[in-house]
Amino acid sequence: MAAAGGTVGQNPRGHEIAFARRITPTATGRTHPFLAGWPAAYDALAVHSDQVVQLPEAATHLATNSVTAIQAAEVRQGPGIFWGVQYHPELPLSDIAAAVRRQSETLVEQGLVHNEPERPDLAWQLGVDHQVTSPANRQTELRNFVRYLVEPTRSNRGRA
Repeated sequence: MAAAGGTVGQNPRGHEIAFARRITPTATGRTHPFLAGWPAAYDALAVHSDQVVQLPEAATHLATNSVTAIQAAEVRQGPGIFWGVQYHPELPLSDIAAAVRRQSETLVEQGLVHNEPERPDLAWQLGVDHQVTSPANRQTELRNFVRYLVEPTRSNRGRA
């Protein structure tokens, strides 16, 4: 977002680690194709302590939650349309787990994770479901990006 003229900074609420919980589309986001297929509130994989502080001038705020105000946005620059999220639909659970392990000392100190071995009931305890555990669901934004931006652009190039 900073490259497009917005500002980014440390999130005063701290880390959003492993999961961004209860992401809700804004009024515009509820009908935006980027978030097509998501329910009124959803969870996603996340690992960050920064946030978009201010969107660029030509941006539309698409989703939010209680930890990070701007979870998804669309930015228009010239002929370009860019969709972005604060969370990580592109990553598998194993990458998030590796990031948590790498940052474990800091996260334990901050009280965000416990220094306990993995347990089979972790998804249940964390209150996550198929929105996070299913790769097909986690990658909703990636599919929408290809369907609504990449494929039409590719089709139009062949007509020129």
